[in-house]
Amino acid sequence: MTIQRPPRRYEYVDSGPAIYVDSFATIRREADLSRVPADAERLAVRMIHGSGQVDLADDLVVHPRIVAAARGALEAGAPILCDATMVATGVTRTRLPKDNDVLCLLNDPRVPELARSMGTTRTAAAVSLWAPLLEGAVVAIGNAPTALFHLLEMILDGGPRPAAIVGCPVGFIGAAESKQALVDLAAEHGIDIPYVTVRGRRGGSAMTSSALNALAQEVE
Repeated sequence: MTIQRPPRRYEYVDSGPAIYVDSFATIRREADLSRVPADAERLAVRMIHGSGQVDLADDLVVHPRIVAAARGALEAGAPILCDATMVATGVTRTRLPKDNDVLCLLNDPRVPELARSMGTTRTAAAVSLWAPLLEGAVVAIGNAPTALFHLLEMILDGGPRPAAIVGCPVGFIGAAESKQALVDLAAEHGIDIPYVTVRGRRGGSAMTSSALNALAQEVE
């Protein structure tokens, strides 16, 4: 069977590279990036691209050292620890500087029993399994607020500290609160871990993996 393109009936850009270029140009034209640290502009642009919402820039909270910390960790070979398979799948492996491991332990067979014994979600329980890998890692939470809360509680309990946190869980229950807890970590507890997050209910896997792709490599 010969596969052919159907007759063209609509006018639209159909070149992949051109779509990227035009998208990023549109974002820079329409979004107010004045509050974003200079070295994090590409990070903000990619997160906006992943959400399709230029007003996301108003809610971004970007630690001044997030780009240097995350990129330095990845260049040293650190793993990326993800709360959801969709976050891990969205990482463009060719952008990773050291063929870094991208791990989601949600489907580990120990997780269901851990969740039952801890009285929490499976996603949060899976975060406990990060402990041997967490020191100096890049963490990416784009789905579950319980995962971000659990991570912060591990750190406050004296657990290993990641090099950087992309904390963008999405939803109506706990998402805004967990992200605010991340923002307040240094002021309230004296633990200063570089992070990027977005205030409120917005977040998600696409936004989080977009952030990782920006942090992995300077090239847009």
